[in-house]
Amino acid sequence: MRPRTLDEFVGQEHILGEGRLLRRAITADLLSSIILYGPPGTGKTTLARVIANTTSSAFISINAVLSGVKEIRESIDQARSARDLYDRRTILFVDEVHRWNKAQQDALLPWVENGTVILIGATTQNPFFEVNSALVSRSRVFQLTPLNRDDMLKIAATAVSDPVRGYGRFDVRIEADALDHLIAVADGDARGLLGALQLAVETTPDAYPPPDGTLIRITREIAEESIQQRAVLYDKEGDYHYDAISAFIKSIRGSDPDAALYWMARMLHSGEHPHFVFRRMLISASEDIGMADPNALVVVESAAAAFDRVGLPEGNFFLTEAALYLATAPKSNSTLGYFDALDAVATEARREVPNHLRDSSRDAEGFGHGKGYLYPHAFRDHWVAQAYLPDALKGRVFYQPSGQGYEGAVATDVYRRRELQLEAIVSDEPDEVFSFTRSADRRLGEWVARAEQGRLAAIGTLRDKVTEHARIARHHRVLVVGRSASLHVWESVRRAPEGRVVAWIRDERRAQMIHHYTEQLSELERPLIVTSDRLDLPEAFERIIAADALLTAEDRAAAPELLRAHADGNARLVVIQRFPAGGTRLSDTVGESCPADVREPLLAAEQWIYGPNGNATVNWSETDLADALVASGWHVAPADTIDTDEARRFDAAAIARWFDPKTAGSLGATIATLSDDATRERVERWIAAALIDSVMPWSTRYLLITAGPVRS
Repeated sequence: MRPRTLDEFVGQEHILGEGRLLRRAITADLLSSIILYGPPGTGKTTLARVIANTTSSAFISINAVLSGVKEIRESIDQARSARDLYDRRTILFVDEVHRWNKAQQDALLPWVENGTVILIGATTQNPFFEVNSALVSRSRVFQLTPLNRDDMLKIAATAVSDPVRGYGRFDVRIEADALDHLIAVADGDARGLLGALQLAVETTPDAYPPPDGTLIRITREIAEESIQQRAVLYDKEGDYHYDAISAFIKSIRGSDPDAALYWMARMLHSGEHPHFVFRRMLISASEDIGMADPNALVVVESAAAAFDRVGLPEGNFFLTEAALYLATAPKSNSTLGYFDALDAVATEARREVPNHLRDSSRDAEGFGHGKGYLYPHAFRDHWVAQAYLPDALKGRVFYQPSGQGYEGAVATDVYRRRELQLEAIVSDEPDEVFSFTRSADRRLGEWVARAEQGRLAAIGTLRDKVTEHARIARHHRVLVVGRSASLHVWESVRRAPEGRVVAWIRDERRAQMIHHYTEQLSELERPLIVTSDRLDLPEAFERIIAADALLTAEDRAAAPELLRAHADGNARLVVIQRFPAGGTRLSDTVGESCPADVREPLLAAEQWIYGPNGNATVNWSETDLADALVASGWHVAPADTIDTDEARRFDAAAIARWFDPKTAGSLGATIATLSDDATRERVERWIAAALIDSVMPWSTRYLLITAGPVRS
């Protein structure tokens, strides 16, 4: 039943339809070298035979599996003779051309290049990977696709009705479900369909050939035997097909290997194709196991490849191994986070790529693309806290790691890094005025500047120190308060899974950020977030962390007593407080070149600000903090000091804010008060000229105090 002409050829309309290039080339006998690429049974060899019947050129056919360089040379000699003696072209058809090694393909290359032969190569493998690139570049590649249902019906009808090459001499009647089964199992392979039809028709009569006109009825049972695969027990809507695979996947998801084996065996016994089962297991490997065991995808893919190489019945071992691996693997569906991200893309306004993430190889100078990007490999552990989401999506969480398997091992690192990024987003320290950008995206500029200057490395150090001193047990009730409380909430949640964590944060923006982040946790795991001015809770806390909660005199007067009221009798209080008077001052950065009429007013202003009559936010001493705690009923251990070093970058806008005479307590306002406005302007001009766009070392001091309630 092999077609002899293009009109008899069925399928591949995308390359052989009326007016298509390949059809016109074959019809006009102007064919150049081509490679036909597609799965078995799609018509590659048949099309070559059609060309042989159509062309006036000499036609030579060889099989790459059965031939080598010797056969190539013999074919070339024939082609040269046809050209020299008869001025006739030669078409060389090489079936399974990918089976030749590089040397064999190279032997053919010069003769294709000089036109001695026109190559028609047929392959089931991607020619761009399996065929010599020089041969591919000198050929047109045409991809043949599996035949569709209409094509298969046409082929079957022709085979049954053709009286010469088919079974038209007999009264062949194929039941509809039998034909559907043959077509479904053949899966676009015309050769497989015709082979099954031949076996069904020729083995049904008692003797073949029977007399002309004999009735030959093909039932589903006969079709199953002829194609050696049982028909799937579909009902009219295919419910069984979908119900069985659903039960199989749900058994894997539920970690029941016995049920998984049962449903898989039931499907395969009913005639389900193993490739369908493997496809669903590949999906399950990412959807249901995912990052809990990334190797699951590798195991299923390897099993599927081994099945294709070995086939049935031994291939059942590969199906079984893959199913058992998935059923017994730890489970995680965190890959569904992609669809949350997709929903954000679809439902929200289009966000521009942040400047520091843009391609710096183009427009870097004119538009600042790539400026401010921090190269992670230049930092310890090959990571740096840096914003990668658009500004409007900062703090959005799409990936929610489970605590299972491999993912459980990396989840803590994911959370800790994410928390540092969130802390950078909400960080807003009043006396840090150097992290300012002139771009419209001010918060992004501040964030990148802080990361670039090492601020986030210091945040991580502080978090670890506080955690070390807090000694939180799994059952503890933990209260976290203060402007920097958000940094310590998450570590407390991890350390006290069987206790309770309460975050008292009166900054609405910080509270919203924490609340959004906690949505990934179960209701029982979430910290309680309190934003009111009063803390009305009945329970007492075994651990209290006060992070930048005692900065002002009012805080130092009220907060220790309030915390004492909520402390358990054996509570442990950990205070981490930024100590402005102990860190670097602006006068430390000006150097010896600073003239006296600049240095002296600057020093005088700083002495006033940090003196007893200065800014109450920054002029307190180490003993003031301890005294406030003692006065409220706390027994205080000696304070530890933590100095964090970073690089600070100065820009014009930041310096202008530092010297703004309208900001109470600023350097500018203090200089103007102690001297005059002209002096303030002179100091500001010199500082701006000396420091704008420069990076200076900067140290910030923190006091870490542990305390316990005094027992009466």
